[in-house]
Amino acid sequence: MSAAALKIIIFLLIIAMIASLSGGMYFLMKDSNLPESKRTLYALGMRVTVATALVLTLGYGIYSGKLQNNAPWGDHRAQTTQQ
Repeated sequence: MSAAALKIIIFLLIIAMIASLSGGMYFLMKDSNLPESKRTLYALGMRVTVATALVLTLGYGIYSGKLQNNAPWGDHRAQTTQQ
């Protein structure tokens, strides 16, 4: 799997997380007077599943070396080799 494909998967998982979050909020507001409705609970379960998939995908990308830290404040390896 290429780094570009991995980034696309991560982007899609973030979009799915936002969609699940907004769906849960919609169900919470719409079903507030129906205590037997479990749609909010199902939306929470979907969000937990998507979050787990996102964390596993990020872990795979970092472990395989396809995702790297390019932030200027996070380059700790360059500081230790210069000293």
